[in-house]
Amino acid sequence: MTEMINVSESPHIREKTTTQRIMLSVILALAPTTVFGLIHSGFHALVLLIVTVGSAVAAEYLFCKVAQKTVRVNDLSAVLTGLLLALNLPPYLPLWMGMMGAVFAIVVVKMLYGGLGENFMNPALGGRIFLLMSFAGPMTQFGVDAVSSATPLAVLKEGGSISLFDAFFGFTGGTIGETSACLILIGGIALVIMRIIDIRVPLSYIVTFSLFYIILGGHGADPVALASQFCSGGLMLGAWFMATDYVTSPITKNGKIIFGVILGILTCIFRVYGRSAEGVSYAIVLGNLLVPLIEKITLPKAFGVGGE
Repeated sequence: MTEMINVSESPHIREKTTTQRIMLSVILALAPTTVFGLIHSGFHALVLLIVTVGSAVAAEYLFCKVAQKTVRVNDLSAVLTGLLLALNLPPYLPLWMGMMGAVFAIVVVKMLYGGLGENFMNPALGGRIFLLMSFAGPMTQFGVDAVSSATPLAVLKEGGSISLFDAFFGFTGGTIGETSACLILIGGIALVIMRIIDIRVPLSYIVTFSLFYIILGGHGADPVALASQFCSGGLMLGAWFMATDYVTSPITKNGKIIFGVILGILTCIFRVYGRSAEGVSYAIVLGNLLVPLIEKITLPKAFGVGGE
């Protein structure tokens, strides 16, 4: 042996949790908002979800076969990527666009960088941003009747007001899975209780966004205006289900808080000053790029004497 192998002192913790169980837990936590979104959005949304999930799984399987890598589609990570992508798409997006987004998310964002654990940004959000940049028109047409209509976030952007009841429970326009803040919150809390995700990321994200929106939003500490922001767009879905991605979020405790603070600031800036009403996807992806630096500055210092 040319190098010393440092092994930590006992006791060594044996964890029964597997990647498959973690992915399945997240999928089940997304089930309430998924089912509601499909009922609310209609049959085309169901077909779109099936296409994106199927395309994501097929893309990973074929890539592994061609690249002669071990096929690991049974870990359910591709299923979760396809599901999250679908929940971030307009209900009536053409099916072939959903397929393109899923293939891009898996092949370009995930597999070309080494597969699960090696990707530098959230694959589902990478696929969504690819579709936004390529097909801005279809990606910004919302409504439950295939007719373009303004989302609650767009109404707020223009200075209008919305029904908090409808926005909280999901009786509004938007992407398939972002409309019901209530069901997203239930799923997110369930993941925290099961210790699948760390509450530091979503909590610091939401608190920071609140503080900066009070300062920059033009409404002061108006609770109605703030609640309207929480219940509109992808803030809740992003905070609980995408910012908490194991691979693309920091592993250190302080790093998670810093990461959430950065996301909150960026989301507020994009929503208040950006041309688009939304900003969650871009904020999380930019935050993903900063994760290596965040972990570097928050890594605990070693105690005692050891190797480099």
